Amino acid sequence: MEQLLAALRAAGESTRLRLLVLCAHSDLTVSELVQILGQSQPRISRHLKLLCEAGLLERNREGSWAYFRLPSRGPMADFGRQLVDSVLGNDPTLALDLERLQAIVEARAARAADYFTRNAAKWDEIRSLYVDEAELEAKLLDLLPSCEIGDHLDIGTGTGRILELLAPRVGRSLGIDLSHEMLMVARSKLERAGLRNCAVRHADMYQLPLSSAAFDLVTLHQVLHYADRPREVIAEAARMLRPGGRLILVDFAEHQEQSLREEHAHRWLGFKDDDLDAWFGHAGLGPVETQCLPGTPLTVCLWAAERPANQAAAPAA
Repeated sequence: MEQLLAALRAAGESTRLRLLVLCAHSDLTVSELVQILGQSQPRISRHLKLLCEAGLLERNREGSWAYFRLPSRGPMADFGRQLVDSVLGNDPTLALDLERLQAIVEARAARAADYFTRNAAKWDEIRSLYVDEAELEAKLLDLLPSCEIGDHLDIGTGTGRILELLAPRVGRSLGIDLSHEMLMVARSKLERAGLRNCAVRHADMYQLPLSSAAFDLVTLHQVLHYADRPREVIAEAARMLRPGGRLILVDFAEHQEQSLREEHAHRWLGFKDDDLDAWFGHAGLGPVETQCLPGTPLTVCLWAAERPANQAAAPAA
């Protein structure tokens, strides 16, 4: 009861209710909220602190910025969403807030589009070397667990494409990436698509700031070939899995395209089945299935592995 009363007290003030509504629509920084509400930074920060303490908002650090959003899970997540949904849509103050928010979202989208335009040639060049993306994504969907997927983690989410693809099949998706520019692109795409069950945050794939055994599904899509220590990445991904949880790894089979190393910073020229099986075993996972899609000249493989249902995840190192 005390937690509910604290949440009611936190939301029972006009500015804090406005903040709650805004953060339900988009991940926002303090400076963006100051811009929208026209109030001082210290005042906005105090209100945000109260909302976070009450569990109605969560704060995620991304470099020198902190983003605020409604939590996607936890005791106050549903209550916060109910509060937001109950706010009348014809309130003139909220209507103006949302209009200003839209301007910020559009400015973000413009920055993301500019970044992607400047760098798209790199991805297009690599994609031209292997199989059609639609075929690859269909195979990935086929490898999803047959049971309900409550929580999904996408490591190295990049532009957030895997979050978009899996959003209809999961309760909650979280994408992590070390690139602030990629997160900018991903956040913009998710906002435009209205995917409220998806979120992104800044994190290092070698040391994820997340609790062990918190996810039913972990994906690594065209990420591992950039890793200096791929075995450690797989071990950290495995730590995230609940008993019975599945890891799906999409990457290149071993190849000899040296240009990808020299021009596109690939650390590894694909992977062997034997190596991945060994790394899965080291991480406490059992191989489930491997599917390969031959391309010209690159072959893309999808490796699926699971944590045994009777095995707990290893603690963080």
